[in-house]
Amino acid sequence: MRDTRFVVRRKQALLSAAMAIACVALVPGARAGDYNGGHAQPNGLPAFVVPGSLQTTSYDGVDDDLLTAGLGKTGLAGPQPAIANAAAPTASELRRLAIWSNYRALVDITANGGYGRFWGPNVDLYGNDTLGEGKIAGAEYLAYADDGAGRQNVSLLVQVPASFDPANPCIVTATSSGSRGVYGAISAAGEWGLKRGCAVAYTDKGSGNGAHELMTGLVTLIDGRLADAATAGRASLFTANVPAGALAAYNQKYPDRYAFKHAHSQQNPEADWGKDTLEAVQFAYWVLNQQFARRVDAANHGVRYAPGDITTIAASVSNGGGAALAAAEQDTGKWITAVVVGEPQINVRMPADAQVKEGGQRIAAAGKPLADYMTLANLLQPCAALADAAAGAPYLTALPVAATTAIRQGRCASLAAAGDIRGSDTQAQANDALARLHAAGYEADSDLLHAPMWDSQAVPAVAVTYADAYTRASVLDNLCGFSFGTTDPSTGAAGVAPAVSPMPTVFGLGNGVPPTNGVNLVYNVTPQNGADHRLATPDASFAGAACVRALWTNGDPRMRRSVQAISVNANLHGKPTIIVQGRSDALVPINHASRAYLAANSERERSRSQVSLYEVMNGQHFDAFLGVPGFDTRFVPVHYYNLQALNLMWSHLKDGTPLPPSQVIRTIPRGGSPGAAPPLSVANLPAIVANPGSNAIRANDGTVNVPH
Repeated sequence: MRDTRFVVRRKQALLSAAMAIACVALVPGARAGDYNGGHAQPNGLPAFVVPGSLQTTSYDGVDDDLLTAGLGKTGLAGPQPAIANAAAPTASELRRLAIWSNYRALVDITANGGYGRFWGPNVDLYGNDTLGEGKIAGAEYLAYADDGAGRQNVSLLVQVPASFDPANPCIVTATSSGSRGVYGAISAAGEWGLKRGCAVAYTDKGSGNGAHELMTGLVTLIDGRLADAATAGRASLFTANVPAGALAAYNQKYPDRYAFKHAHSQQNPEADWGKDTLEAVQFAYWVLNQQFARRVDAANHGVRYAPGDITTIAASVSNGGGAALAAAEQDTGKWITAVVVGEPQINVRMPADAQVKEGGQRIAAAGKPLADYMTLANLLQPCAALADAAAGAPYLTALPVAATTAIRQGRCASLAAAGDIRGSDTQAQANDALARLHAAGYEADSDLLHAPMWDSQAVPAVAVTYADAYTRASVLDNLCGFSFGTTDPSTGAAGVAPAVSPMPTVFGLGNGVPPTNGVNLVYNVTPQNGADHRLATPDASFAGAACVRALWTNGDPRMRRSVQAISVNANLHGKPTIIVQGRSDALVPINHASRAYLAANSERERSRSQVSLYEVMNGQHFDAFLGVPGFDTRFVPVHYYNLQALNLMWSHLKDGTPLPPSQVIRTIPRGGSPGAAPPLSVANLPAIVANPGSNAIRANDGTVNVPH
């Protein structure tokens, strides 16, 4: 394969770099960091960056840009961008798809929900519609980070907007959420950073959307284009580590299957998410020194910015938020100034006496790891969806209502037969399943979300993907009978070649876990060749779900070691930190995430702690679902408060404004008819306040008390 990944993608990038060099050479004066012992210090490329992998591109802010890939505010809300040749999209087309799909995946894109009014490329930092289409000119640097083995290939990307002020430098991290690719947090954190004039440091944290089509051998490269795995070699974003003979036998038995990086890299990438985020910041420092430091000789720029010279906010959401917290804990080099995260998926080593209370009553199950609560939810949620308290839940599946009801009834029956729940009939069994979720730390506020979290396959996909990752399973293992493959849309049967391969656009449209771009979660045990896990058996592959749960409850040593490796201590070394999470979160329950982290932090940092938790009533995990009937009427956007938190942190860092203390924010749902909720307004969204009074969350010496 011709080594095209190592060249500058556009001639304009060369011109931009030359202009930057000419400009920085004229910058008068030198900082102390420019010299080391009286001798010029060159700006060396960080050792973790794969030699030759760097790609630099300049965007003019008209035809293409950093934030919207040339689509602007209107295009991001519009239909999927077209591709000239569907079988072979260009790198720029794939980037446009990735930005379009990832932007929409994390925020409510509907006008009534707030897009274009409270957030969006056209909305400035103060909430005003002043930015037109919101395109942002600047430069983009893309490279791999690796440990030298050529198998990690963590994507790093730094965007430097044209508005960046070298005299007042700032960096915002935007580590990808979920298993998404490198643009995964562009709307969650990248947009705010770019509007603020900061460089944005992205990483896919080694779990991003790398796919390997096992029958054809096609893999994705760093920019999403396809190559044969053998030809790509170390340039592959991810290639499954399987012997050729074993792969051939697997393909014959299980045709049309796929390996994905997060599930099948056999590296437990989550253990490095903090390190990956720190390396993204270090890469951003290198980039900014390249652009804004004077030359020390004909070949090298100097070092204008040393660690700690740049205001750096570690920010993102979900497990990207967890990565930001982990990075801040690991940071001993003054790379990170502050932290602002939303709904962090974080696994906390809870001190023995740490407690979470709500209304004075202890939540006994608080602080459990994802491996525990997610495998339990995957087992119980289909049945709990039939509970009395879950009646009227939003419907979030393409399956007919009758099929979904049968799946739920079948799961209840199998759970009861296995002794996992009790009850003389389906209704009693469903109520018991929900009660067990409550006992396991799920809030009653999320009762209506168990159905859509499982129906949308968010919970099954996460449960299986993380089980694969934690056990370091090979794609050939079919852990607990599961694989990833294409299925017949009408019958669910697997092993049927799709009419259109998902591979050409998987970088742009995929999310790294099934269902993604036509690749679904398959249960292989029955029927022959397997089927969509929801339809493979009358109880929705109960045996497979029970097997995944047993990996944790039976103490599988591989899983236990991996969970120990990813766990954090909640010691942020006094860094100012804001955590935002919705109380109704049914994917990452607040008792196991934000509340638990605050409790552990209050004991480990005590008086040094500068953590504020803003708990949003009627907030849930997926703001993108707020355009779905029933979500629109009941839930509010957590993203609105993520943006407020970033502004509050900026004021704190730049003006010394005290951070508001931890508090519950009592929002007001929009109401109305499902699918036709009235427009979101400030009346629905009370402000974060300096004096929360009875809404204050108290944290002291390991005990957190949250008001009802």
